[in-house]
Formats: sequence, structure tokens, C-alpha cells
Amino acid sequence: MFLKTFFKSKAERELDAILDELRANLENNYKSTAQAAREKLGRRCEELHASGQLGEDAYRRYKKIFEEYSLTMRNYHH
Repeated sequence: MFLKTFFKSKAERELDAILDELRANLENNYKSTAQAAREKLGRRCEELHASGQLGEDAYRRYKKIFEEYSLTMRNYHH
């Protein structure tokens, strides 16, 4: 696990931190803050990819994760 994290780019580590926040909020049933973290994940994923800081493979991987959470959380309301 350490090596996998060690070789990730700064952008990937940033997105992983957002994912950790999202998952923690879901586990604690904090739906509003989980939605905010999900939106932040999608926004940062796009920003990092557009700026060239996130490679195409990583972009597709995080975009898929974002879409899966979006589908799971589609009925979450404030």
C-alpha cells in the first residue's frame, strides 16, 4: 500500500484526500458534506486534468469513481 501511494502524483494524492473525506462523510451519514466532497472531487479532477497535472489514465480512473459516487448519491438531498 505504501509503494502505491508513494508513486502517485501530487494531483492523485490530492484527489485521494478528497475521496477519503467523501468516504468518511458517507460512513458518518453526513450527506450534505459528502455531496460537497463529491462535487469538489469532480471539479478538482477536471481542473487538474485541464492544467496537465493529471494524466489521462488517472483522469479516467478518478472520473469513473466520481460518476459511481454520483450515481450512488443521486437521491441524497439536504
